[in-house]
Amino acid sequence: MESLTSGLSGSQKDELMETVKQQIAIANAQELLTKMTEKCFKKCVGKPGTSLDNSEQKCVLMCMDRYMDAWNLVSKTYSNRIQRERDRS
Repeated sequence: MESLTSGLSGSQKDELMETVKQQIAIANAQELLTKMTEKCFKKCVGKPGTSLDNSEQKCVLMCMDRYMDAWNLVSKTYSNRIQRERDRS
């Protein structure tokens, strides 16, 4: 990475890193949405049609809520672990 940014000033490097972080966050959000959609659709929709019935809607909503809760828990735990490892260094 250093060779890629060798001609950039400090503020340009910071701006580039911020842009990369934002792109990674967007990619993670897209991956989360894709996986959540695939898993919840597979779990809740037995016969795809033009609309969801009430039970399918409730199932999808609950599935997405549980998936988001699990994602948030894993993310928080991972962030805490990274922070602990940085503190040890």
